Amino acid sequence: MDLVLFEDAMKHVCKISRIISAEQGHVLLVGVGGSGKQSLSRLASFICQFTTTGIMISSTYGMGDLKADLQTMYMKSGVKDEGMMFLFTEGQITNERFLVYLNDLLSSGEIADLFAVEDVDGIVNNIRPAVKSDGILDTKDNCWKYFIDRVKKNLHMALCFSPGESLRNRARKFPALINCSVIDWFHPWPEDALLSVANKFLAEVEMDSDEIRAGIEKFMPFSFKLVNDFSDTILEQERRYVYTTPKSFLELIKLFKVMYGKKFGQLEDSKDQYETGVVKLTETGEVVAKLEEELKIFAVEVEAKKKSADE
Repeated sequence: MDLVLFEDAMKHVCKISRIISAEQGHVLLVGVGGSGKQSLSRLASFICQFTTTGIMISSTYGMGDLKADLQTMYMKSGVKDEGMMFLFTEGQITNERFLVYLNDLLSSGEIADLFAVEDVDGIVNNIRPAVKSDGILDTKDNCWKYFIDRVKKNLHMALCFSPGESLRNRARKFPALINCSVIDWFHPWPEDALLSVANKFLAEVEMDSDEIRAGIEKFMPFSFKLVNDFSDTILEQERRYVYTTPKSFLELIKLFKVMYGKKFGQLEDSKDQYETGVVKLTETGEVVAKLEEELKIFAVEVEAKKKSADE
């Protein structure tokens, strides 16, 4: 991942790593879209040596598909004893009933009716050797409890939500989202962070001087801050919200690079055309001078022949 790890971002990575490394540690990341919640979650998961997993939403994705995905996660974390992080975003909530399963996962780790009876028996048989090796009586209830305890220890959730009315409503309906997770707020990027990002992404752009580069790099955070100030003014005067996110800052830099590249290309083409024109004009001047010299010689010869003809 192409990341700029400014101070705020590193603090978030440390927080997320610390939360998910604890047993039954789940994190709720709250911030506007594009502030780096998913990227930093993936990095924190990698630091903790977990496998990051998620769900692939499609037009036909439903409760049955979510159930199948959760079964796979439970088998890997419970039976195979693998550390996993389940990354879930609010954009993946195509059905509010998804949160019923997630609420159970966060609160107790045990989701009702997730496995059929025959699947439960298979899990119990698979986990029995581990139960015996830990010196626990291998009854069905003990084996199942051991399996759920392993899931609690190994399966961690990172919920990436935006602040607003929808989050408030979901928190009221599904209290485990708040009660059983640690909240990490993603605030707007500070100016030094914006400058670090601008430095990183403009480093590959060729410019005439360091002075010009420094000016452009400083202009990026300044323009972004100016837009935010005017957004507040518009809200006061017009009662209209104008949203800017860190993602729009990255789009600003991308737009500058595209426009700069396009203009640079156009100027290079114009320069090539002018240079070609100058070469052609020089060549033509030389040919004309040569022709003039020849004409002078021909003029003398013509005068001589004309004189001869007159005589």
